[in-house]
Amino acid sequence: MDSPLARPRRIKSERRRLPRRLTDRLWDVRRRYTYGVPAAILFALTLLGLYAFWLEPNRLIVKRVDIPLPGWPGGRPLRVVAIGDIHGGAPYMTAQKIKSMVQLANRQKPDVVALLGDYVILGVLGGRFMEPETVAGALSGLSAPGGVFAVLGNHDWWYNGPRLRTALERAGFRVLEDEVATITVDGRKVHVAGLADEWTRRPDVEKTLALLPAGEPALVLTHGPDLFPKIPRLNGLTLAAHTHGGQVRLPLMGAPIVPSRYRQRYVAGIVREGDRTMFVTSGVGTSVLPVRLGVPPEIAVLTLKGKDEAASKTPAP
Repeated sequence: MDSPLARPRRIKSERRRLPRRLTDRLWDVRRRYTYGVPAAILFALTLLGLYAFWLEPNRLIVKRVDIPLPGWPGGRPLRVVAIGDIHGGAPYMTAQKIKSMVQLANRQKPDVVALLGDYVILGVLGGRFMEPETVAGALSGLSAPGGVFAVLGNHDWWYNGPRLRTALERAGFRVLEDEVATITVDGRKVHVAGLADEWTRRPDVEKTLALLPAGEPALVLTHGPDLFPKIPRLNGLTLAAHTHGGQVRLPLMGAPIVPSRYRQRYVAGIVREGDRTMFVTSGVGTSVLPVRLGVPPEIAVLTLKGKDEAASKTPAP
C-alpha cells in the first residue's frame, strides 16, 4: 500500500501524462505549418520560375488588333504585321525560331510588314550572340505585297548600325532612317516613314514627317515609343517597340520596369492621345534577363480601317 507521501507524486505524474496526448496533436499541427507551408511556397515559386524563365519566354502568340482611325480611307482595311525586339541569340531565340516566326507572320497574309528594331543583343543571361547576317538571313523569308520595312534600334547601334542596315537590305528589306517611302496597296497610296532611334541617334522628326503629303494614309515606324509626343497629327498610325511590355506584368501593379520615361503610359498596346494613335508591341525576344511573366512574346497583326467603317459594322443594341 502506498504511503501518503508517495500519493501526491503519482498524481502529479498522471497529471503530466494526460495533457501530453493533446500536446502531441498540437505539435503535429505546428509541424505541418512549420514545414508544410514553406514547402508549398517553395513549390509554387519553383513552378512560377519555370513558367517565367522557360515556358512563357519560349512561347509565341499572334496578337490581332483592329484599329479604327479617323480619316483612314474606306474599302478593304490595311493589314500590318509588326515585329519588334527580336534579339537574335537571346535564350529561345535561335535562327530556327526566327524562321518559324517568319512562317507564322506570312500566314497572316499582311499587306505590309514593319520590323521595329533591336535585331541583335550583345549579352543576355543564357544567350549567345548572333551575327547580324544570321538574323537577317533567318528573316529573309518575310514577304508582303506592300513590302517589308525596318528601322534600327539601340542594340543595333550599340553593336554596328551600318552593318545591320546592310544585312537587312541584302535580305530584301527597306531600312528607313529618317526617310519616307511610298507604296501602293490595292490601288491606294500609303506612305511609310521611319525615324532614327532616339537613344543612340538624333532623329529629325519634324523634317522627316514634313515629307508626308497632308491627309494621305501614313505609317510611322520608330523603335522607341518616347518620340510619340513629338509626332504631329497625321492620318495614320505610329508603330513602336523597345519596351518589351515590361517583360513582367504583375496584378494590380502592372509592369515594375519599363524602359521609357513615360513608364506605364507607353508600356504596350494601343495609345491614343487626342487625334493621334500609336501601337506599341511587346516584342519577341528578351533583354537583360530571359524572363517574361504575363507578357508573352508576340507578333502583332494590326487591321487599320476607317472609323466610320468600323462603326457601321458594330451591331445595333
